[in-house]
Amino acid sequence: MASKTVIVGSSVGLHARPASLIAEAAQEFDDEILLSIAGEDPVDAGSSLLIMTLGAEKGAAVTVESDNEEAVEKIAALIEADLDA
Repeated sequence: MASKTVIVGSSVGLHARPASLIAEAAQEFDDEILLSIAGEDPVDAGSSLLIMTLGAEKGAAVTVESDNEEAVEKIAALIEADLDA
């Protein structure tokens, strides 16, 4: 399973708009994509509501995991970006 840990770049963290954009991108892939923060259970990246339950603020480390390396890279890049800009 491919995995990458990145730092949340959005000024509001992974809340409504960023979570929606990430979930939309994750749904483009047939593979399961999981997001997690240290010490917490992973959540499905295809669900904006589940992404928001992570409570990941700007600067938090989030791990992206999937069997699809391309999916990991795409979702990781979105998490790192300031999606509120």
